[in-house]
Amino acid sequence: MTMARDTTLRKPAAKKGGAPTEGQKEGRAAAVGLEDVAVRFRTKKRDVTALHEVSLDVAMGEFVAIVGPSGCGKSTLLKLVAGLLKASSGAVRLQGERVEGPRHDIGYVFQRAALLEWRTARRNILLQAEMRRMPAEPARRRVDELIEMTGLGGFEDAYPHELSGGMQQRVALCRALLHEPPVLLMDEPFGALDALTREQMNMELNRIWRETGTTVLLVTHSISEAVYLADRVVVMSPRPGTITEIIDVGLEAERDYTETLGRPEFQQATGHIRGLLGAASAQD
Repeated sequence: MTMARDTTLRKPAAKKGGAPTEGQKEGRAAAVGLEDVAVRFRTKKRDVTALHEVSLDVAMGEFVAIVGPSGCGKSTLLKLVAGLLKASSGAVRLQGERVEGPRHDIGYVFQRAALLEWRTARRNILLQAEMRRMPAEPARRRVDELIEMTGLGGFEDAYPHELSGGMQQRVALCRALLHEPPVLLMDEPFGALDALTREQMNMELNRIWRETGTTVLLVTHSISEAVYLADRVVVMSPRPGTITEIIDVGLEAERDYTETLGRPEFQQATGHIRGLLGAASAQD
């Protein structure tokens, strides 16, 4: 689909609160909700507040990216949603249900693919099915679908050391999507890739998100990556981390990479976020 060019330069829509826009609310329930969440812990020398009064609602099927300075609590937010960390105060909800412990229904992709070297790509993906005791035949069919979707065809029987970094991350993404999670958490998944591979993975992720309809929360240090991929970008402050602003990107879901980077909406959004963070606080 070709996007019509808009020659009118507009300031990106921004919201101080965490609720989706009216358009996002329409027909879509909240997949993730954080209400006045704080995370505090004690070191040997002092008390530290990692997150302070963070509120954010993510609509079902929405793609939200989180950017901010190192140490501002971006990854902590994902751990809260996954139930790997308990909030000191406030509430975290997944599909309306309060998160009280580790959630096994979500998908999680990290910066490192963390593949088992003695397993082929296919068997690394199937590890998810084995751990969940999924029926064998439906799991195999699902793996075949994901291999085709992610362009791993021809590499499914390769071992991790035979795969490039981008291919390894494709395997990790397949593994995270195998059980069709309602929410996919991604913690700097492309941070270790070279620039060209990263661009290709951005394009692949946009396509996969559109095909699956999965709700995605992405943590990244790349402003360009955040704006290209997301419906909204959450900009966080230095520690104690809180939400400085939420930017509504205003781009269509299907995005040609080169054309999108040249669009006024993209340039406005990336420039505005850089201004919020400061020139030295993000990779690009």
